[in-house]
Amino acid sequence: MAATQVVQSEWTKIRSVASTVWTLSLAAVVTVALGMLISLLSADEWATMSPRERLSFDPTFISFAGMSLGQLAMIVFGVLVVSNEYSTGMIRTSLAAVPQRGTFLFSKLAVATALAFVVSLATSFVAFFLGQAMLGEHSASLGDAGVLRAVLGGGLYMTLIAVFSMGVAAMLRSPMLSLGILMPFFFLISAILGNVSATKKVGQFLPDQAGSKIMQVVAPADNDTPYGPWGGLGIMVLWVAVALLGGYTLLKKRDA
Repeated sequence: MAATQVVQSEWTKIRSVASTVWTLSLAAVVTVALGMLISLLSADEWATMSPRERLSFDPTFISFAGMSLGQLAMIVFGVLVVSNEYSTGMIRTSLAAVPQRGTFLFSKLAVATALAFVVSLATSFVAFFLGQAMLGEHSASLGDAGVLRAVLGGGLYMTLIAVFSMGVAAMLRSPMLSLGILMPFFFLISAILGNVSATKKVGQFLPDQAGSKIMQVVAPADNDTPYGPWGGLGIMVLWVAVALLGGYTLLKKRDA
């Protein structure tokens, strides 16, 4: 089967599965709604902030506060895109139709990544503009230094979270096992490692903590990370590359 036919087939699979569409929609809604709420609360707290807190106030990053939960829906999307066929047994049919496993996997990844990027980028811009509306006089403008980079980075960040999850799901194959590892990792373990002084230097090199730096315009007062926004995104890309390489290697070696 030609590569273009495989891509078309994967597009048909993704858009015909309701769960993948719902998870992308949920990621967008949660990210925007929570970002608006946090932005509104931050605007109300401005009067009580200390001078030090006002200096490190980052209106752009605040509007992306909802991504902490929105990314969980992107994780589910990434896992389901890859592991659904394993859980239903359709993987045998798919690999029989496309015996070139590299073509099969990367066609699936290409379609899912493109879809995740479109949704993520739109979500990032909407979250920014609505978040700034909630901040009122304390808001930032898209033309301010570093803001456009941060907004574009928000779309890249959510996309990479989904792609990383696809790589992990390709390695583990089971949706329950993949979600059972990824959800606690991003929602609990990463946060704990990043906030405990003894493990902070390790935590800052985890994919979500490193990647989220691309969305920051104003560095926190206690910032001691050894990399900048693009360096952090580069670290996240390395994590994603390792996950994809692992998924590809195991797919080539294992039976369906």
